[in-house]
Parts: sequence; structure tokens; C-alpha cells
Amino acid sequence: MKKDEFDHAVRAAGAVLGVDEVLVIGSQAVHGTVHSDLPEEAHRSIEVDIAVAGDDDGHLADLIDGSIGEASMFHSTFGYYAQGVTERTTVLPEGWGRRLVSYESPATNGVVAKCLEVHDLWISKAVAGRPKDLEFCKAMLEKGFVDRGVLRERLGDTALSSEERRASVASLIGAG
Repeated sequence: MKKDEFDHAVRAAGAVLGVDEVLVIGSQAVHGTVHSDLPEEAHRSIEVDIAVAGDDDGHLADLIDGSIGEASMFHSTFGYYAQGVTERTTVLPEGWGRRLVSYESPATNGVVAKCLEVHDLWISKAVAGRPKDLEFCKAMLEKGFVDRGVLRERLGDTALSSEERRASVASLIGAG
């Protein structure tokens, strides 16, 4: 996904939900936090994971999915979509909410995307552990967008067991 597509999805989510602020918790949050050339692995996804604070029952996530989600008219028209999620979708380090990065551009039409800070995003992707997530994490490390020391610290601030933490650290942070 390119930055202009990210902006469009954020704008569309705000319009569908009638809100002026959304939470972006998936890999595409990098568009709101990293302001230099992103690695190719950061552009592979065709969806933006969008949540709204306080949507514990997932009602607003369902509205996003039904309106501009996968297999919607929006998706078939533009080739990308918004995935409605809740804050509980991912494992995040303590304090992540205080580190959110506000992103807005003229193309978001007044909708502010609260994006995961890049280290918090990295942790969530490493914990998810899917091949595409691990490729994303490795690329972000290789390009220097994240710091191994900060990642080790944040990993210790998650609700993961120490065995899960060690596996994540050994396979990604400790490599290279």
C-alpha cells in the first residue's frame, strides 16, 4: 500500500464511521510514523487495520468491514481496503497508547490516524509471527527504523510468557 492509498483508507474509514479519529494498529501504521523511504516489505499489505477507541464489542469494526472491507465495492474499485479490528486484536507493550503518533494530511480530510509507534508496531508483528510479519520485522531492523535495545525493553513490557519472549527475541532481535 502506498501513502496516498493509506490516506484514502483513513479518510474513508472516518467518513463511514462518522468520526474524526481512528486507530491504526497494523503494519500500515508505518505510513503515519516513518517519514522516509520504507522498505518494500512495508508496502506489500493491501489492507489498513483500523480500530476505534472504545469499540470493545466490535460494532464499529464490523461497520468498517461491511462498508470498505475485504470483498467490498471499495476493495474491488481501489484494490485495497480497511480491515475493521478492535484494540484487543494484537499483543502490545504496556504504555503503547501513550506513544501513539498522530498522523493527518490534507488527503485524510480532517481524519486523524493515531498510529502505533514503530517499536510497538514491530513488537505486535513479531508476536503475530506470520511469515509476512517476520519479513516486515526483519526489513525494519535492516533499514534501521527500529532499535534492538528499545525492542528488547518493550518485549519485556508485554503480557507474553518469558518462553514466548525468549523465542521472539532470539529469532528476530538477536539475529543480525
